[in-house]
Amino acid sequence: MNILDLTIDELVEQFGTRYNKGRFHAEAVYRESHRFGNLDLSGTKEFKDSSSLASLIENDFSVELWPVVQSTQDAGVTKFVTRSDEKYEYETVVIPMKNYNTLCVSTQVGCKMGCKFCETGKLGLLRQLSAGEIVGQVYYAKHVLGCDIRNIVYMGMGEPLDNFDSVVKSVNILCEDKGMNFNHGNITISTVGDVAGINKLAKLNWRNLKLAISLHSADDVKRTAMMPVNKKYPLKVLKQSLIDYPLKESGIFFIEYILIKGVNDSYVDAVSLIDFLKELRVKVNLMPYNPGTDDLYTAPSADDVNQFYQWLEEAGLVVVKRMPKGQDLMAACGQLGNKELKRNR
Repeated sequence: MNILDLTIDELVEQFGTRYNKGRFHAEAVYRESHRFGNLDLSGTKEFKDSSSLASLIENDFSVELWPVVQSTQDAGVTKFVTRSDEKYEYETVVIPMKNYNTLCVSTQVGCKMGCKFCETGKLGLLRQLSAGEIVGQVYYAKHVLGCDIRNIVYMGMGEPLDNFDSVVKSVNILCEDKGMNFNHGNITISTVGDVAGINKLAKLNWRNLKLAISLHSADDVKRTAMMPVNKKYPLKVLKQSLIDYPLKESGIFFIEYILIKGVNDSYVDAVSLIDFLKELRVKVNLMPYNPGTDDLYTAPSADDVNQFYQWLEEAGLVVVKRMPKGQDLMAACGQLGNKELKRNR
């Protein structure tokens, strides 16, 4: 049984059923496996008088990782590609920050949202990832690559809220204090604006969890052309879900805005965005479009980005220019995904 796919309570239940043991031993195994990347229990204090139990546990439970078939690096960015037994592949990116790393994890192989600027969207949805496969990306980065991961962003392949149960379970596993011990404040879930998923997430009342909205236009016609989800959940509906969302008092939404030359980079586009963001506490992450395959769009110039940034800043918005990292690896925002996966089906 894959221990990466179990919450601590599920492991406790398994220990009671299998060994008539409880939380004391289960927490020790969780700590050793999740936090330290180790399932050799022979030197663990909780099992010093229970070598036979340790052997049973090591036989019954394992850390199961699909093979990483490719790992590439450029300018400090690492992208690794994991392949499941059905030959589906999903990609994970380690992004270097000043004093630590952020890990961008995938939640699906492909995506059904069909955003026109996104490589993953060109695949369609091929498979959901399990909680253990999501957690496994973090485990690999921490315990195999040896990266100091401080922040986790659910911004890789897939729409996280379209795989709601696995994503929520993975957050619970990652935040278990006996395990990897992340906290909600170090985790960001990104969505294209899946209002049903946002409303379900709101009911969990995870006030410290960070929520990012891939907006990219505040004009319904333009946004629908780029992002089909806007037809189901237009901007008015999306905004109301954000107004109703239980942000903590000091909390903000992250608004992701990919700037595309001649599409959403005009002064009128800036005014529409400024108007849409009224009543919301936000930080705008402004990013130039990252070219992919079969490009429909053109990246803006540095001057274009600076001008749009200035319009937003002059209106009093908090704006950060996010310059591409990993673009040459096809590891930047909107670039994850291998179209050969679809062709081979």
